[in-house]
Amino acid sequence: MKKIGLLLILLLIVATVLASGAYLVSRGFSARDEPTSAEAFVARHLRHLGIPSRARELANPVATSPEVTSRAMAHFADHCASCHGNDGRGEALLGRGLYPKPPNMAENGTQQLSDGELYYIIENGVRFTGMPAFGEEAGNDQSKESWELVHFIRHLPTITDEELAAMKKMNPKSPMELEREERMKKFLQGDDIQTQENSHEHHH
Repeated sequence: MKKIGLLLILLLIVATVLASGAYLVSRGFSARDEPTSAEAFVARHLRHLGIPSRARELANPVATSPEVTSRAMAHFADHCASCHGNDGRGEALLGRGLYPKPPNMAENGTQQLSDGELYYIIENGVRFTGMPAFGEEAGNDQSKESWELVHFIRHLPTITDEELAAMKKMNPKSPMELEREERMKKFLQGDDIQTQENSHEHHH
């Protein structure tokens, strides 16, 4: 009787895998698609199971303050906003191209995580997503920058337009943007005009 039960379970697993494979093939593998509700449900639970209970129970050792928020805001703008957006809603250019898309960190799905869970995700990343591990040393529970980022993530639901404008100035610039700024700087300093005059004299 046990063998029949095990066989039925095995057949069910095989059928589920085949059905899932057929479904994925029918949908294609485009990163533009939105994950199904089933995928999102499974991913959330796998993420929860993947975080050790010891990590979930960690308390933030860094006290919150305006200075901490300011440092974390600059860190987020420079390291995280390219995928998550300055407001943490995941609408940045890189974030929109990921599968699954970055979560809206201002909403309950992220805000209901414990400080320890947020810290663990920042330090260790999440497999099979675009979230990398930012921790420098495995098992290090005292990364001050990551704990400060946890405070900033808590701040996201109430972030102001003024703060977002300040963060925009701190975002990394592409080579094209840097080149454009350099040309503008030279123009304002008169270098371009001088170059054009020298070129004109040379031709004559």
